[in-house]
Amino acid sequence: MSKAFIAQTYLQTLQLQNLKDAIAKTENKTHLKGLIGSSFSIVIAEAFKTAEKPFLVVFNDKEEAAYYLNDLEQLINGKDVLFYPASYRRPYQNEETNNANVLLRAEVLNRINSRKKPCIIVTYPDALFEKVVTKKELEKNTLKIAVGNDLSLDFVNEVLFEYKFKRVDFVTEPGDFSVRGGIVDVFSFSHDEPYRIEFFGDEVDSIRTFDVETQLSTERIKKVSIIPNVANKLIAEQRESFLKYISSKTVVFAKNTSYLFSRIDDFYGKAVDAFNTLSTEVKHASPDELFCNSRVLKRQFLDYNLVEFGTMSMFANVIASEEREKQSVSKEEIAASQIPRNDINIIKFNTKPQPAFNKKFNLLIENLNKNHANGITNYIACVSEQQAKRFHDIFDDAEQEDIYYKTIVLSLHQGFIDTEHNIAVYTDHQIFDRYHKFHLKNGYAKKQAISLKELTNLEIGDYVTHIDHGIGKFGGLQKIDVEGKKQEAIKLVYGERDILYLSIHSLHKITKFNGKDGKPPTVYKLGSKAWKVLKQKTKSRVKEVAFNLIKLYAKRKLKKGFQYAPDSHMQHELEASFIYEDTPDQITSTADIKADMESERPMDRLICGDVGFGKTEVAIRAAFKAVDNGKQVAVLVPTTVLAYQHSRTFAARLKDFPVTVDYVNRFRTAKEKRETLEGLEKGNVDIIIGTHQLANKNVKFKDLGLLIVDEEQKFGVAVKERLKTIKENVDVLTLTATPIPRTLQFSLMAARDLSVINTAPPNRYPIESNVIRFGEATIRDAVSYEIERGGQVFFIHNRIENIKEVAGMIQRLVPDAKIGIGHGQLDGKKLEELMLAFMNGDFDVLVSTTIIESGLDVPNANTIFINNANNFGLSDLHQMRGRVGRSNKKAFCYFITPEYSAMTDDARKRITALEQFTELGSGFNIAMKDLEIRGAGDLLGGEQSGFISDIGFDTYQKILNEAIDELKETEFSDLYKDDGKPKKYVKEITIDTDFELLFPDDYVNNITERLKLYTKLNDIKTEEELTTFETEIIDRFGELPTQVLDLLDSVKLKWIATKMGVEKLIMKQGKLIGYFIQDQQSGFYQSEGFSKVLLFVQKNASKCKMKEKKTRNGLRLLITFDNIKSTQQALNALSNII
Repeated sequence: MSKAFIAQTYLQTLQLQNLKDAIAKTENKTHLKGLIGSSFSIVIAEAFKTAEKPFLVVFNDKEEAAYYLNDLEQLINGKDVLFYPASYRRPYQNEETNNANVLLRAEVLNRINSRKKPCIIVTYPDALFEKVVTKKELEKNTLKIAVGNDLSLDFVNEVLFEYKFKRVDFVTEPGDFSVRGGIVDVFSFSHDEPYRIEFFGDEVDSIRTFDVETQLSTERIKKVSIIPNVANKLIAEQRESFLKYISSKTVVFAKNTSYLFSRIDDFYGKAVDAFNTLSTEVKHASPDELFCNSRVLKRQFLDYNLVEFGTMSMFANVIASEEREKQSVSKEEIAASQIPRNDINIIKFNTKPQPAFNKKFNLLIENLNKNHANGITNYIACVSEQQAKRFHDIFDDAEQEDIYYKTIVLSLHQGFIDTEHNIAVYTDHQIFDRYHKFHLKNGYAKKQAISLKELTNLEIGDYVTHIDHGIGKFGGLQKIDVEGKKQEAIKLVYGERDILYLSIHSLHKITKFNGKDGKPPTVYKLGSKAWKVLKQKTKSRVKEVAFNLIKLYAKRKLKKGFQYAPDSHMQHELEASFIYEDTPDQITSTADIKADMESERPMDRLICGDVGFGKTEVAIRAAFKAVDNGKQVAVLVPTTVLAYQHSRTFAARLKDFPVTVDYVNRFRTAKEKRETLEGLEKGNVDIIIGTHQLANKNVKFKDLGLLIVDEEQKFGVAVKERLKTIKENVDVLTLTATPIPRTLQFSLMAARDLSVINTAPPNRYPIESNVIRFGEATIRDAVSYEIERGGQVFFIHNRIENIKEVAGMIQRLVPDAKIGIGHGQLDGKKLEELMLAFMNGDFDVLVSTTIIESGLDVPNANTIFINNANNFGLSDLHQMRGRVGRSNKKAFCYFITPEYSAMTDDARKRITALEQFTELGSGFNIAMKDLEIRGAGDLLGGEQSGFISDIGFDTYQKILNEAIDELKETEFSDLYKDDGKPKKYVKEITIDTDFELLFPDDYVNNITERLKLYTKLNDIKTEEELTTFETEIIDRFGELPTQVLDLLDSVKLKWIATKMGVEKLIMKQGKLIGYFIQDQQSGFYQSEGFSKVLLFVQKNASKCKMKEKKTRNGLRLLITFDNIKSTQQALNALSNII
């Protein structure tokens, strides 16, 4: 409870007491001095706890405000701290409103209106500059709903239309609503999650919030206020300053009032300029209707109890003299504002900033002990328990006897020492020089609406492969009559006019066809032999592939590799000094790698993570572990630039440790290369980074322990195979953002281990992607906007012959920009210098060919143009887009393309895929989409690709997996003995029935959604999953109709039948017939499961019969039950058997 102790220390101080007294008065002016860093947050939080008044804290800019917001959220209840941001990027550019900000603003206005208990509002000048809707107007436009209210659904529907909400099938963003039966989902502008309101007749039965992505409820609430978009012109006829809106009891804290007012005037000036350039045909509100100027704000500041906490205080004679000149204020107000300088209430603290230790722990320990000797208590504020543990490990390894410190888990943004009150609070990120990020509630980050599932989603007209009948066209869901009962089936069209209706229970038999380059595949006639022959051929060919794969796996399993020792304290120190916070996925990947390295089997792990998600950091940790254990590390990269970049990254990250990092690529002279390779052979070089030259015969290692392959999708098979032969039992770590199908395949089939890094580092924004035509105005605006905010720009132009003209054009458009040109034909040294200069910020715009694509890392570059983007491959475009957005600034990517009509089909598909996948972490999806557009190509050498384009990628995968299973059971059975799981004899089961098993139209009315639910149901494997599925459905669509209950029961029936060895289940005309496995040689007939069935039949001869029946495909054994009229009865009958 050291957090409480820090608070206690301040509670007892005289200064805090004085501040509380000052706050208790009205219209008081106070100057609070000497609070540095997070000491200010602690004092404010303590004052707020007892004040019973709302606080408005104004900082200089958004970043500072966000850091203090995070501090305050940690120190008091997070719900009582609100962030009030600005909604526009530039005045009169309404299209650029940031939806998340509008939401946060509305939340604040709603909180002030709802008269809940007081809160702290954190803001900055840009936000105060915009006027807000008046209280009265907002009251008038708020729909309040509470549980138990009498309301009709129609009334709610009308009101929402009036508020300009739009009706959709599924709610995804603010301003959406949907009605399904007695459930209304609505996304109000006052809350960062949408509400689900359930009616019982005309009464509100329950209100819950729900998650946009899963559409599932998160928590129950009693009442809600639904607010339309407050930034909407129509509602906000009248606007007022935010200072007029807040309660008059509010205490205003302002950091630097003179800066605040000059910022406001600056904005106001820009707004006036923008207003003057607008067209006069459309009536626009004038600047003083929409925005505040400093005069208005100064006057309003006087009405509040004001605390200034900067170094200077301006509210004293300044205002009085200014107002006297204008004579626009009454005499009383002048008298009130003419407080002499010395009467202003000054409260002075003495805090000093945390000293810089530059990761030198001896300095830190010395400082902590010196503080202790002076009677100061030391606290180290850590972001997480893990970080605190690292401190203890590092200090335990230090030679010194006693170190006086306490760790607390509290994320503060800046440490301080308060000598007067004998307390020092240091933050871990300052000690380690880590980058500390702020987290803003992005209540509405439009969730990745499209996911991997969607890629395999079927649209009418898509080609699908049915495993038994070949390739046909998908015709959607259709209701068909089966013996007078409605059933839902999937319509597939074959050849000219053959139609196949497929039961929704056999969804697993069809997959979307992903072949080569979108060419239409051969569609077979139903029942033709051609498909069977093709399937057989593929299977035999695939068996060879699977055979080799398993042999490789077996070899690895039996090999013994080097077993690394557990982490040393140097390893802890390296990990703690990572400048960013580890994401959960990074932590698990690191743990997986270490476990692999510490076991005696050689590691072969693939790390799949998006561009800029911290794969390199994971690799550095693995490399250091190897070097720490006396081994050498080779890092293989695809391009010259990347080798250079990585050598810099590795060297910078390991500069405080005894590790030598070197690299070979075409930037190095022959002499340098020779020296490096000699050092490598003698063991003087620990980590070598290089292009495929590393796979050369003349590269010899003293003791290679780990091989890291980066951007693996760029290497040919030959290089990789050559590397494997270097040493069979060397540990291999592969990194990639967009894995190639072959690698993905290997991993999915357990021939190697896979770790996926899916979480974006906190504070990363998705990259805003725009597809534009080549237009000088757009280019000029974007380049100058980026330079204005201190950033840099990439301009990719892939033709060397006219790259200079392009650079000249940019220079003409933005005369004061410094421009550099880079391409692959430059001399190695020159290119290296150019890259370095750009990294160091010597020029603003780099016009280059795609040489930057793989790995030039410039955190300050946040805008990228890709000229003729339609000529690039998907993974290339994704990699290039990943060059920007690597810091906490919003990044922009512009794909310059010709008109859509002038592009090829594939290019169009690629560009739209990129527009869809702007979210962070979509590299994996892009790889899958690439597979779809480009076709799966060559999976394991040349001979496969023909088959893949004939049968489709997913079906190919299915056949490959079947082949592997078969081999596991036959030729390699000794290798796979150890899993001890019960054997599955039935691979797939079909149900044929005349019961109505479906989601009725009036229950789920959206066809795509129904298909999605059927697919999901088909994939459910356990009782738990089924129960979860059931609760989710009830949550989203209301009580289950009987058809759905039967449908869910049919899933359980399938499970029981599979255990019984039944391949086909027929429930028609009150009978249940189960067909056993067709293959009479199957191991099933010798298994325990079959014995149980026989025993049951003998005991219950009256209930069921077992007999053999002649069919077209030979004799079949079947079991029959009479008198089965519902799925429930069928379930009861069968569940006694197994």
